[in-house]
Amino acid sequence: MTVLRGLREAVLLFVVIGVLVAVAAMIWVAVDGGDYVARLGIGLVVVGGLIGMTGDLTLSRISMLGARATFGAAPERETADGGRVLTGVGIFLFVGLPLIVVGVLLLS
Repeated sequence: MTVLRGLREAVLLFVVIGVLVAVAAMIWVAVDGGDYVARLGIGLVVVGGLIGMTGDLTLSRISMLGARATFGAAPERETADGGRVLTGVGIFLFVGLPLIVVGVLLLS
């Protein structure tokens, strides 16, 4: 059952990110002109790379360590994931990497 929840979460993230990138590409073409498919491919590659690198919130946790230590708060627990099923590796494999592949296919 956890596998299905993880795949459902990955599909939802992929679709939402794809729609947002498509809208951003439309705005980019409306403002600057150019080929929509190429702009969409570039956007998917960039966002896929960013999601793949930062999808597990590690960077936000690292940036808060100093502030939490200053105020005497305990470090965040690894299990406090907010109900997410996918880990950073899962987000990279099932969301970031497919976005990059689709973007590269659109560019070629």
